Amino acid sequence: MVSLARKTLIYEWRRFLPAVLAVGFTGLLQLLQVALVLGIFGSVSVYITGSNADIWVAYPGTQSIDQGRAINPDIEMLLRMDREVAQVDPFVWIDGDWRGTRDTGGVSVFVSGIDPRSQGLIFAKALPATLRARLAEPGAVIVDRADLDKLGVGIGGHATINGHRVVVVGVGSGLRALGGVNVVTSLATARRLDGDASDQGRPTYLVARLRHPARAAAVAERLSGHRGFGPYQVWTAGDFARHSVIYWMFNTGAGTGVLFLAGIVFLVGAVITSQTLAAAVFSSVREYATLNALGVGVRALRSVVLEQALWVGALGLLGAAVLGGLLLVLARSQDVPMVLNVVTSLVCVLLMMGLAVVSGLAAMRSLRHADPATLLR
Repeated sequence: MVSLARKTLIYEWRRFLPAVLAVGFTGLLQLLQVALVLGIFGSVSVYITGSNADIWVAYPGTQSIDQGRAINPDIEMLLRMDREVAQVDPFVWIDGDWRGTRDTGGVSVFVSGIDPRSQGLIFAKALPATLRARLAEPGAVIVDRADLDKLGVGIGGHATINGHRVVVVGVGSGLRALGGVNVVTSLATARRLDGDASDQGRPTYLVARLRHPARAAAVAERLSGHRGFGPYQVWTAGDFARHSVIYWMFNTGAGTGVLFLAGIVFLVGAVITSQTLAAAVFSSVREYATLNALGVGVRALRSVVLEQALWVGALGLLGAAVLGGLLLVLARSQDVPMVLNVVTSLVCVLLMMGLAVVSGLAAMRSLRHADPATLLR
């Protein structure tokens, strides 16, 4: 029966090709949707994932990194006194209004003030040391290369942020933000651009690198027990990144809409694939009836149909993987934020194989016509 399923697929490939294409395109859409969702919403946490910090100190109740508030700078001394903390850096986040030399109107930007030295923690993974060193120049900023046209400026060009003159000294990659434009500058420049006098000199976040990163959760819990430094909350880098992404995915409505669309794609793919497989099985009903007349039981025939469905799913996924890989390379070359990891890829594979199995089970209904009596008609 196993060889019969494969031979039927090879000999009758034209009948099963529409089902393979249906599974393949459904899988391709799922993969690209997941990659796009992870890329877009993952950009919210680029400040965390692109840095070398193990713990983050923020204002209590901060739901996402873009919603931080200034905290007491004295907390830095608390961190430095801890025996497991190897390095502490302040991180200043301010909202800004960008005015370029070209007519682009006002552009909302997120200004990130970081330590420009090579050992700085913020954006240590996203910006090479030679590039971040240029931020030591007063008024120097770095933006993502994909945002240059939006900002109406080129490398070496001048603009104003909150009325203060800045110059673009370089561009990075992977710095794009969700809902605005990221602008990276030094701590000194960021504080000069801050229009809120009440927060002058106060960091939005404090980040720390630990001597033993595996103990980040224990250190964060211990540091949270001090109450004499004003309101603050300590997060591990992983927890804060997940918290920010989950907030944007489920609490803003944008992520819910994408997940709903993914469910619709899966449902439509299941209907089309099941109907295509059912049509392929029905077109071979006389052959199945002949096998039934020769003593092959209905259960064995069902196993043939189910294996055919699994082969259809595997072939469709193979095509989706090849085409999806090419599209991901093309997307990244055009600075489209798309990210795909092993876990989400396996989830998509399981969903698509589940779709193939469900379609095969639905196609088994056609076997009720595989009665030997149909051969006499």
